[in-house]
Amino acid sequence: MLRDPLLRAWGWLIGLSLCSTGVSLWHWPATLTPLAGALILTLGWLKARVILGRYLGLEAAPFWRRGFDIALALFCLLLLGLYLVSGLL
Repeated sequence: MLRDPLLRAWGWLIGLSLCSTGVSLWHWPATLTPLAGALILTLGWLKARVILGRYLGLEAAPFWRRGFDIALALFCLLLLGLYLVSGLL
């Protein structure tokens, strides 16, 4: 097992990147394209949380991590809303 938290974080980032690559390369039907975009955005949000928590050390500061999590979640929701609205235009 990997005991170093940075190596585990790196493994998570590689795994999440492979998942987002797989989602983007999959041949989605036209009706499910918004779902694919939402999945890729969600995977990017998870990657950002790993980077903030492990690499920037916010796991040791729960107050700051909560603030960054809220700000990041609101930003991703804004991006998701814009993405879904642009698909309707």
